[in-house]
Amino acid sequence: MTQPATPRHAAEPSPEPTLQPTPNPNAAALSVPAAHTQAKYQVRFDWGTDGAVATAADADVVVWVDVLPPVTVTVTGTGTGAETGIDPRATRGISSSAAVVAGGFTTATAVAQWILDEQVRLGRRAFISIVAAGATSASGATSASGASGATSASDSPRFAVEDQLAAGAIIDALAAAGIDYASPEAAAACASFTGLRGAVAHLLTASVSGQEHIAAGRTTPELAALGRLDTESSVTILRAPSALE
Repeated sequence: MTQPATPRHAAEPSPEPTLQPTPNPNAAALSVPAAHTQAKYQVRFDWGTDGAVATAADADVVVWVDVLPPVTVTVTGTGTGAETGIDPRATRGISSSAAVVAGGFTTATAVAQWILDEQVRLGRRAFISIVAAGATSASGATSASGASGATSASDSPRFAVEDQLAAGAIIDALAAAGIDYASPEAAAACASFTGLRGAVAHLLTASVSGQEHIAAGRTTPELAALGRLDTESSVTILRAPSALE
């Protein structure tokens, strides 16, 4: 049986000389602790808008992973003919030079190939930020608990197993394409997917987010379809690379 591709362990040195990403004019304005940027790695992973801002200041491509967006925000790539809509969090605070694409289980390999093609266009290693959107309620409010325990709208998303696994699927597809110098966070997301890939459809429908969406009227088969790997070949570009706009 073919073994899944695995990102090189973060502690292993890259066999190639480390290439610096293209300087970003916005980088100096960001007050993000250096360790949070994961800047030494080609493939990074974090959560929500804050994670995108932290890891994407010098990224060439940002992949926004939101497997179960709120029922009021539908996106292409659902296999159900839903209308296109863009979660405003997908591009909020992200460097204007970075391309932003949507990703999920159904487009994991297509997204990896798109990034590989973008790397060829750049003529150097592309730096990639994989961002899990995190769970929202079915009505669209991102929920997070503060110190008081109250739940309110916040840019700090609730953990969403479906987004972590889908991000891992994309990181795994990137590794299979040879883009595998991953941060520890990205490597852990990838390992979660490769370890649970046979249970993705069940986990998707049984998860907190899945149950919220079922309660809001979506069907189990509809949700399960979003957990099928590589059923689509097109990539939804939320923001084109700056050179192509």
